[in-house]
Amino acid sequence: MIFNIQRFSTHDGDGIRTLIFFKGCPLHCQWCSNPEGISYDHTILYDKRLCRDLGECMKTESRAIRRINGHGIRIERGQIAHPEILRDVCPSRALTVVGEEKSVEDLLQEIEKDRPFYRDNGGVTLSGGEPLSQTAFLVPFLRALKERKIPVNVETSLHVKWENIAAVVEGINTFLADLKHTDTKKFRAFTGGNARMVTDNLKKLVAGGARVIIRVPVIPGFNHTQKEMNHIIDYVDSLGIKEMHFLPYHTLGMEKYRMMNIPYPYEPYKPVRDEEVYPYAEYAQKKGLRTKTGG
Repeated sequence: MIFNIQRFSTHDGDGIRTLIFFKGCPLHCQWCSNPEGISYDHTILYDKRLCRDLGECMKTESRAIRRINGHGIRIERGQIAHPEILRDVCPSRALTVVGEEKSVEDLLQEIEKDRPFYRDNGGVTLSGGEPLSQTAFLVPFLRALKERKIPVNVETSLHVKWENIAAVVEGINTFLADLKHTDTKKFRAFTGGNARMVTDNLKKLVAGGARVIIRVPVIPGFNHTQKEMNHIIDYVDSLGIKEMHFLPYHTLGMEKYRMMNIPYPYEPYKPVRDEEVYPYAEYAQKKGLRTKTGG
């Protein structure tokens, strides 16, 4: 299932790229900027600011959607068995359904629209969610892209079984791998995941000769200290990886939590400025790593 296609991306690999967001993620990072991509099922967003109180959504799903006092509606999402029936029913687009099944051919048609802009170094980048959790779809999709000689990058947490990675590794040009933390307890507390799974997969990728670029989200209260970041950098250096990117925490996804009617755990934290991550990049450069900062 796909939840977004972003064209003309220049921050997710070399050249101009088509960025495809796969829905569903095994992690639940507290700062996630794409919360609509965590669930493997459809997600309903409701933006009260756009609501014109036309009532079309209530006609479609009268049991789970009710008008509240004043302007707006209340949605009992757990009572909606088939959220996709609400797709396109709202004329004002206040209510939207995130997530859409696409075939390999559907995506190839979208990619062909962008292909003239790739030139010599552009291509496709898979993102999410966690694209490597959908290998049954990726195997034929990557085969089709390889036949068309379209380079492919993947943004991944590596928090999947190694079998998932092994099934697609030959079709991936570059792994843009998140390394959020090396402390297992802190990783689990803030993401719900297993840091050992990530590091084990990372070691296997490097040992197999895959091209890996490490991306570290710089998150206040989690890893945004010189001591913690130095430890992450030292670990990356020990693996022989040559490039790291430092991505400052931002709050651009905060509004999505409100539209999903769930609390945003990181609301008290301010965005991290680019200059705050420069010392981390400088330390990595002293280790001989190429670095980038910013999203």
